[in-house]
Amino acid sequence: MGYEPQADFGTPPSKSDKQVTLTIDGHAVTVPEGTTVMRAAAEAGGSIPKLCATDNMKQFGSCRLCIVEIDGARGTPASCTTPVAQDMVVRTQTPRLEKLRRGVMELYISDHPLDCLTCSANNDCELQDQAAAVGLRDVRYGYTGENHLGLGTDISNPYFDFDPSKCIVCSRCVRACDEVQGTFALTIEGRGFGSQVSPGMASDNFLSSECVSCGACVQACPTATLQEKSVKEIGLPERAIVTTCAYCGVGCAFRAEMRGDQLVRMVPWKDGKANHGHSCVKGRFAWGYANHKDRITNPMIRKSINDPWQEVSWDEAIAYTAAELKRISDKYGVRALGATTSSRCTNEETFLMQKLVRAGFRNNNVDTCARVCHSPTGYGLSQTFGTSAGTQDFDSIEECDVVLIIGANPTDAHPVFGSRIKSRLREGAKLIVIDPRRIDLVRSPHVEAAYHLPVQPGTNVAVLTAMAHVIVTEGLADEAFIRERCDWDEYQDWAQFVSGERHSPEYLEAVTRVPAADLRAAARLYATGGNGGIYYGLGITEHSQGSSAVMAIANLAMVTGNIGRAGVGVNPLRGQNNVQGSCDMGSFPHEFSGYRHVSDTATRKLFEDDWGVSLDPDPGLRINNMLDAAVDGEFRAIYIQGEDILQSDPNTKHVAAGLEAMECVIVQDLFLNETANYAHIFLPGSTFLEKNGTFTNAERRIQPVRRVMEPANGGYEDWQITQLIAQAMGLDWTYSHASEILDEIARLTPTFAGVTWERLDKEGSLQWPVNDAAPDGSPVMHIDHFVRGKGRFVVTDYVPTDERAGPRFPLLLTTGRILSQYNVGAQTRRTDNMLWHDEDVLEIHPSDAENRGLVTGSWVKLTSRTGDTTLRALVTDRVAPGVVYTTFHHPTTQANVVTTDYSDWATNCPEYKVTAVQVAPSNGRSDWQEEQQEMGERSRRIVTAEAAE
Repeated sequence: MGYEPQADFGTPPSKSDKQVTLTIDGHAVTVPEGTTVMRAAAEAGGSIPKLCATDNMKQFGSCRLCIVEIDGARGTPASCTTPVAQDMVVRTQTPRLEKLRRGVMELYISDHPLDCLTCSANNDCELQDQAAAVGLRDVRYGYTGENHLGLGTDISNPYFDFDPSKCIVCSRCVRACDEVQGTFALTIEGRGFGSQVSPGMASDNFLSSECVSCGACVQACPTATLQEKSVKEIGLPERAIVTTCAYCGVGCAFRAEMRGDQLVRMVPWKDGKANHGHSCVKGRFAWGYANHKDRITNPMIRKSINDPWQEVSWDEAIAYTAAELKRISDKYGVRALGATTSSRCTNEETFLMQKLVRAGFRNNNVDTCARVCHSPTGYGLSQTFGTSAGTQDFDSIEECDVVLIIGANPTDAHPVFGSRIKSRLREGAKLIVIDPRRIDLVRSPHVEAAYHLPVQPGTNVAVLTAMAHVIVTEGLADEAFIRERCDWDEYQDWAQFVSGERHSPEYLEAVTRVPAADLRAAARLYATGGNGGIYYGLGITEHSQGSSAVMAIANLAMVTGNIGRAGVGVNPLRGQNNVQGSCDMGSFPHEFSGYRHVSDTATRKLFEDDWGVSLDPDPGLRINNMLDAAVDGEFRAIYIQGEDILQSDPNTKHVAAGLEAMECVIVQDLFLNETANYAHIFLPGSTFLEKNGTFTNAERRIQPVRRVMEPANGGYEDWQITQLIAQAMGLDWTYSHASEILDEIARLTPTFAGVTWERLDKEGSLQWPVNDAAPDGSPVMHIDHFVRGKGRFVVTDYVPTDERAGPRFPLLLTTGRILSQYNVGAQTRRTDNMLWHDEDVLEIHPSDAENRGLVTGSWVKLTSRTGDTTLRALVTDRVAPGVVYTTFHHPTTQANVVTTDYSDWATNCPEYKVTAVQVAPSNGRSDWQEEQQEMGERSRRIVTAEAAE
C-alpha cells in the first residue's frame, strides 16, 4: 500500500442504536444519536478544521477552530462538543466562519517557528494543513514581543524528542496520557500565555518522569512538538504496511511505515481490533533489534561446541543438517531426535515444524515453549468448558463490573490491555487482585483495587476454593445458570466438597496468609457485583497445581454464571505473541492441530491421507523428557526454532547437561543466544518484519503478519528454512507462500476451517472457531452452551507443593516480567529499552533485608536446592515478608539456575513461581555465572566465509 494518513473523524463514534437525520451544508446526513457534528460531517465526506480534536479521545473543545453555524443556535458552537439533533441544520463554511477561523489560526502561528521547509514534520503537520485549510496567508501580529520560540528541546527519551517551542498547547498529548494510556504523567503547567506541557515535576524530563514511552502522546501531537527521532534521522515515510506486533499476547496491529527499504516508525493501527490504535514501548519503539550488530545472517556449523563457528552457504548448511539428522536416526532410531517450536514464530512456521517431526522424523517428539507457560490453561479449560482457550475478546472489558486479576501483571506484561483495564476501573468497575506482589494496578493514579489478596506463593488453589466456599455457603451461587448450563450432579458433588469447613477462609488463612475477612468480602463482590471477568497469567499456571488452579477459576465462573456473554468469562493472558497459536498448531507431543490426540485413529488418518505418510500413534517426548533421555544417552538430536531454552527453562544446569550430551543441536534464531552455546548448527532466522503468516493472540484472534522488508539472512522466512530441511530429508514439500500453509491448516483443523489469507487480508482478523457454525468467528464463546455440552465442575483439592521453605531455604522466590523488557530479552536487550532496565534485581521485603544486612544495591547470593546466582537487591514492600521476586530478562543473571524440576501434575508445566531460596550478601558472581560467561565468549568466535577462503 502507499502512504495515506489514518483517517481521523475528530471524536469517538456513538454507540447508540437510534438514528438521527440532520442537514450539513445542504446535504441530509443520518448518524447515530450522540454523534458530534464534527464526526457527522466527517462521515459524510466533509472536513471541519480542527486541532485539539482526535477520534480516540473524548471531546475537548479548546482550539476554537472547529466552529460552525447552526440554525436557531446562538453564536458559533464548537462542532467537536455539539451533539447532532433531529432536523438540525448546520453550515460549516461561511464568510463569518472563515474570518473567525483565520483569526484563531493567526494567533497560533504568531507564536510558532516559521521553519516549515526544514521541519521534520513538513507535509505531516496538522497545524500546517489547517493553516492552509482556513486560507491563512499572513500574520498581522508580527513575531516580536513575548513568545515561546526560544525554548530548548528535551532529547532525554531515546525514541522521541519534545520541542516546546512548537507546542500549541492543544492538550492532546496530556489527554492521550490520561485517557488512552492511563499513566497521567503529563500535565499543563502554568496558566494563560504561560501554559506549557510538562512531564511531571519541574525537575523532570521525559526520561526521568513517570512516562512509560507508550507513544500515545507522540501519535496525538498535531505538530512536530513530539516526534520520533527516527523520522528526523530518516525522513517521512513513503508507504505503510499493516502487520502484527511480535511481542506479547495482546497482538497489537501496527502500520509499519517505510521509506525505501528502511523502517521509519511503527504506528499503532486504529482499526486493529486488539489494540484500537494504542501501543506500548516495546511494540511502538523497540524494533531496532532487527538491524542490530549482533544479528547473525549467515548459516554456521561446527563439529564440537568448543570449536569456533564456521560460516557456510545455505546449501551446505541444509545438506549438513539433513545428513546429521539422517545419521542419528539411522544409528539410534527415529525416537532419538525431536524439535521444539516457538511461540514467537507464525502459525504457519509452527505447523510446519510439527509436520517435519511427525512426517520427517517419524515420531511425535515435538514440544513448545507454550507448554512451559500455559499448558495448564489448555488442560484445565478443556476439562471444564471443552476448549483450550479463553472465552472473551478484549472488548469485553468494557462491560465488566468486577475485574478479578490473579497471577498476572497486565500493566507490565500486557500493557495495552492493562491500559484498557485502568480505563474501565476509572469508569467505576471494581478490582480484585490476587497476587503475592503488590502490582501497579493495586494502587496507581486514579485506580485502586477494592481488595488485594497477597496470597502465599503456591496456594492459589486454596484461595480459589475458599472463595468458592463463601459463594456456595452464603447462597450466592447462580442456581438457574447451573441447572441450565452445567452438569447438576457434578455441581452438587463439587458444592459439597467446597462447603466443608476445611475450605473456609478462616481455616485456610494460615496456609494462604490472606486475611479471611478480605477473602470473604472479595468473594462476595465477585459473586454479586455484576458482570465478573477473570484475567489470569503465569502466576496461575506455573505451579505444581497449575491445572487445578485453572479448573478452580472455571468453577468460580460457572458457579456465579459469569460465562457466555460480554463482560464476564475466563481469560488467560498469554505471555508471547503466538502462545495461543503454537498450542493450536499441534506443538504438543500428544496432540495434532486443534487439540486432537495422536492416538485417535480417525484424526491420524485425516493427516496421513493429506500428508501421504503413516504417523506414530504414540505420544512423544516433552522438552524435559528429551533432556532426561539425552543425559541417559537415548536422545541425540534436537532442532530448536526461535527459543532459548537454556535461559527460559527451569533448572538451567540440567538443561545444559542435556544439551551437552547431544550429538547434534540445531538452533534457528536471530542471535547467538545462550542455547546456541551448546549448538552444532546455527540457522539464521527472520524477524516478524521479514515474513508473511499469522499470529493468534490471547483472545483467539488470528491476524496477518505481513513482510515489510527483505529477510537479512539471504531472503529466507523461517518456514522456508524448515521446508529446505524437509526437502533435503526426502519430503515433497512445495509451498511458495505462507498462505498455502494456512490453507492446509484450515483443511486439517476444524476451528480454522473458515480462515483464509484472503479473508484476513480483507477483514483484518478473525477469532476462532471460524467454521460453518460460526462463519464470522467467535468473539465470545459458550454463549448458549459449552463446547463440551454441559459445563463440568471439577473438585480441586489443595495439595501443597513439594517445594517448601525451611531452615536452609527460608524464603520463597517467585518470578515475573517488567514493562520495558520481554521474555529472555533477546530482542529488547538490543534496543534502547536497556535505559530503563539493564539488569535483573531481587526484590526483598525491608524486614528480610534488614535481617541479612542488605540495602538497595547490595550484591546478594540467591541459593536454592538446584544452584545459585548473584544479583543486586531492591528493598521494597511490594513483596511480603518471606517472599522475594525477580525477573529473568538478562542472561548474566542466570535466574533459572535456581528454579527446580517440580512441575504441574497434568502437563509438566514447570513450577517457576515457587522456589525455596536463601539470600545472603555476596561479593562476586557465582561459579556458574563465570562458567557460562566464559562459554558464551568462546561460542561467539566466528570464522567468516571470506576468512576461511
